[in-house]
Amino acid sequence: MSNYSSMFDLNGRTAWVVGGGSGIGRASAEALAAFGARVVVSDMNAEGAAATAQAIADAGGSADVRALDMRRSEDVSATAAAIGTVDVLVSTPSINVRKPLLDYTDDEFDRVIELNLKGTFRLLRAVGRGMAERGRGSIITFASIRAQVVEPGQGVYAATKAGTLQMCRALAAELGPRGVRVNAIGPGVVETPLTAPIKSKPDWYNAYAAKNALGRWAQPSEMAGAVVFLASDAGSYVTGTLLLVDGGWTAIDGRFTPPL
Repeated sequence: MSNYSSMFDLNGRTAWVVGGGSGIGRASAEALAAFGARVVVSDMNAEGAAATAQAIADAGGSADVRALDMRRSEDVSATAAAIGTVDVLVSTPSINVRKPLLDYTDDEFDRVIELNLKGTFRLLRAVGRGMAERGRGSIITFASIRAQVVEPGQGVYAATKAGTLQMCRALAAELGPRGVRVNAIGPGVVETPLTAPIKSKPDWYNAYAAKNALGRWAQPSEMAGAVVFLASDAGSYVTGTLLLVDGGWTAIDGRFTPPL
């Protein structure tokens, strides 16, 4: 009989959490540390990354901080080399410029693509080689419900999230025979710094809450369970997938409740 009690045990594993200075990244880092992982927290916000590492240490966990700008290829490569063995990668950073496609400038397009898609690619490349050589590893990226459903003003952001998902699927196919798993998580609406402008507009905020089955926004901590699952042996047969953590948004998107 399998030892099910240790399915989520991450002792002895190193998890690199990029974007760990706030929001979903911070929650992911704290959760991985709680299950025993040594966590390396990276973020462009050095103070935020340090605060996350301190919170982990205060809770009895192990955490280091590595500054990182994932828009710089040499920075990603150097940081990965400095960390050494990475058993788990979690990549969360994204930006969004909300405006109609026809109003987008080339610079805005490039800025969103550079971080969301190309930055993610750099991370996949940086850790994927080492994982393949060791014959193990779990890569977890954050896509979005926007990888599947979209609305006006979300075209470029959605394209990066669909692209992230397809990159993960391709890498899962390429590295699966080497023992490496690659998955994406698709959050719904989560209260993070990225979505803070929406919270200041009650009509918009409430409309999004009403779009999912649970009738509310998620907290960053509610993404952490999916991260730990995919990072651990509990997810040992899961690869190449989009794990939706969206409160039922995609199940009932565009719903109409008829007078039954």
